Amino acid sequence: MRLSLRQIFRDTSLTSVSSGFVATLVAFTSTIALVFHAARSLGASPDQVTSWVLVLGLGMGLSSIGLSLWTRAPILITWSTPGAAVIASAANGVSLSEATGAFMVCGVLMWLCGVTGWFARVMNRIPYALASALLAGILAKFALLAFAEAAPHPLLVIGMLLTYLVGKRWWPRYAVLGVLLVGALLAWQRGQLNTEQLTWSVAAPVWVTPSWSWLAVIGMGLPLFIVTMASQAVPGVSAIRVSGYEPPVSRLMSWSGLVTLIGAPFGGYAFNLAAITAAIVLNPHAHADASKRYTAAVMAGMFYMVMGLLGGAVAGILAAFPSALIMGVAGLALLGTIGNGLASALKDDHHREAALITFLVTLSGVTLMGIGSAFWGLVAGTLTLFVENFRAHPADDQTDEP
Repeated sequence: MRLSLRQIFRDTSLTSVSSGFVATLVAFTSTIALVFHAARSLGASPDQVTSWVLVLGLGMGLSSIGLSLWTRAPILITWSTPGAAVIASAANGVSLSEATGAFMVCGVLMWLCGVTGWFARVMNRIPYALASALLAGILAKFALLAFAEAAPHPLLVIGMLLTYLVGKRWWPRYAVLGVLLVGALLAWQRGQLNTEQLTWSVAAPVWVTPSWSWLAVIGMGLPLFIVTMASQAVPGVSAIRVSGYEPPVSRLMSWSGLVTLIGAPFGGYAFNLAAITAAIVLNPHAHADASKRYTAAVMAGMFYMVMGLLGGAVAGILAAFPSALIMGVAGLALLGTIGNGLASALKDDHHREAALITFLVTLSGVTLMGIGSAFWGLVAGTLTLFVENFRAHPADDQTDEP
């Protein structure tokens, strides 16, 4: 059914707006420094770095809004965080124009995964228990980091935790919003909000003519594609499905590849489904009605676009928030999703051990061959299932006659 603007406004709630803002805040503050580092490793000028932020923000925003309205589900698109690490590590000897060509190759490969249906077939073979354990393992790392901040910032973290508990008891729909407001107030009172370096400027796109070399394609383009698919696409789809939605996986992947291909010459190195921040807009805190939860992703998309347009001011804005505040809000907002994921993962006796291994390997944060723990957690869980079921005979349910 086609959505009207009036219907979208009716479906939007204050919790949708706050969840969208928190998701954007977490997305930018947690990894924007890595994106800056990747761009500068390739020799990007300050204007080109600003163009990266602009195109990434607009690409994520427009994609999140469009896909969420189309599917009526909270679909959040973000940049490839592990991909930025790959770019920084593979930048030696690669020019910015060659890297741009490698980004475009990555986009084409992602598009092919979508149009051929290959990625959807892989996702359909992942047991629900393993997908739930994978999501729980990814998100639990953030919750652990949130509580770990209590050592250097006890008043801030404890204050946010108490706000969350009180909010869950008396105003559950606005608990996360309350955590954000109280956390910001506490940080301001303690002088932890650094607003001295704030500057305001509008970003402009900067074109980089792509060129291709085997060094860049093999050393950067292919690893970028692999880690983006393994570390973000798989947990991204898992997050959506675990929350009860059935997205058109192939079309989402095709769209991500197409946006990457178009945005690459301006700095949009890789777009893909979000997992960690997606859990924030997929959470019941975002909207009590699951059919209206898409508005949280729409709001996140709008905030993405604003952040992208601010361009050079983004770093200063995000630097104003202490890490303890960001991690605290994110960790507490994800508690419900983590609990639901663990409950689903461990419910079935036949998949329990495999799901537990998936959870623990993912939670460990181990990185092998440049690929993050989300992929290896899924590999470990699948291997466990294979060993447990290899040549296993079904139990004989019939009892012997006396």
